[in-house]
Amino acid sequence: MGPGETEITLTINGKATKVKVETRTTLLDACRERLEITGAKRVCDRGTCGACTMIVNGKTVYGCTTLAVDNVGKKIETIENLTAGAKPHPIVPAFSNNDALQCGYCTPGMVMASKGLLDRTPNPTYDQVKAGLGGNLCRCGTYVGIRKAVLEAAKELRASGGRKSGGSNA
Repeated sequence: MGPGETEITLTINGKATKVKVETRTTLLDACRERLEITGAKRVCDRGTCGACTMIVNGKTVYGCTTLAVDNVGKKIETIENLTAGAKPHPIVPAFSNNDALQCGYCTPGMVMASKGLLDRTPNPTYDQVKAGLGGNLCRCGTYVGIRKAVLEAAKELRASGGRKSGGSNA
């Protein structure tokens, strides 16, 4: 790969997509600027706020700190995948039910971090939720609602036998 653009294939939300990027292009920029997948937000662009959180191979990552070329061959999941199916992932309505959003800038990242937490810890305690979302910031201060939303979604996932709704579950 050279200094110019290189065509790569990214598997995002279960769909392989070709995109031309420079080797320095972040996953966030590839998604937002090249593929029009705009759910993840650029806020700090320094890997400190979590608004650009995505799930790559089952691990939550900041899209602004990982290069697109480093994600070739990996399963990338964005917030768009959580509402792509017939029924949204339980974390989506739980955010609304618990007033877990205000301005909306942190919401996509918080939702993805919450899903990642639930994937790893299906029955979290309040303290586990608090610690598990520690890498995501909300300037509006809706942390209590967000934590309650995660606990509600966990309960819903347990009631449905752990079946995840929404999209391809990439």
